[in-house]
Amino acid sequence: MNKPNNQLVLSALGKDRPGIVDELSKAVFLLDCNISDSRMTVLGGEFAILLLVEGPWNQLARLESQIPELEKNLGLTIIARQTSDAATSEDAMPYLVEVVSLDNPGIVHKLANFFSKRNINIVDLATSSYAAPHTGTSMFAVQMNIGIPAGTAISELRDEFLEFCDSINLDAVLEPYKKQL
Repeated sequence: MNKPNNQLVLSALGKDRPGIVDELSKAVFLLDCNISDSRMTVLGGEFAILLLVEGPWNQLARLESQIPELEKNLGLTIIARQTSDAATSEDAMPYLVEVVSLDNPGIVHKLANFFSKRNINIVDLATSSYAAPHTGTSMFAVQMNIGIPAGTAISELRDEFLEFCDSINLDAVLEPYKKQL
């Protein structure tokens, strides 16, 4: 499929149940549009989804007009926003950050603040809480993809980051992002 320039981001939230992804993807498919990127998860008892839909502008407009009906039929709150290709900085170097620690409030904020102060963009972020094997201790994991501005001394940044993580008792890794095959 040739990549159309017209894009729509759909965000939906509602009570989890089987069939939601089927119905949403069917609505997109029936309008000859394509889901080019997505994130879906269940948080507590709620289903959350983000979809980047591409297609002809008139079909995306039809999809937008179907939102009230989709909300009613699926029991979701849906928000749509037109968008365009992301402005990528060819000067940004993609890096992966992985952090594991005891579960404590404020970890995401502290990490976000560290990178924000250095003008480093967080491109993708996922977190999870889990019980440690054997002990059952409440643990917290963070994985994020970041864009480090060109010209940044990576070894200095890595040292600063690891020192920062040590100071708040986080086990962390900062390494070049490698696309999975």
